[in-house]
Amino acid sequence: VYLLFQALRQISQRTISTASRRQFENRVPENQKLFQEDNGLPVHLKGGAKDSLLYRTTTGLTVCGTIYAFYSLLMSSMPKKPN
Repeated sequence: VYLLFQALRQISQRTISTASRRQFENRVPENQKLFQEDNGLPVHLKGGAKDSLLYRTTTGLTVCGTIYAFYSLLMSSMPKKPN
């Protein structure tokens, strides 16, 4: 039991220590150039097609939610017809 515990502890320490040693490329200067560039686009669309898709999806869901809210208010404000 002790050997199993010690082996599990070594494995967990090894995976944690190797995961923390991975180096990621610093992309901050590239992103700063991209977002500070004067190309006439608003900042929320400068990320490309993915940002545009996210913006349009959010706008569409907001419009649909607003229409549904008004519809629900209209339906709840009218009296129900007796059967």
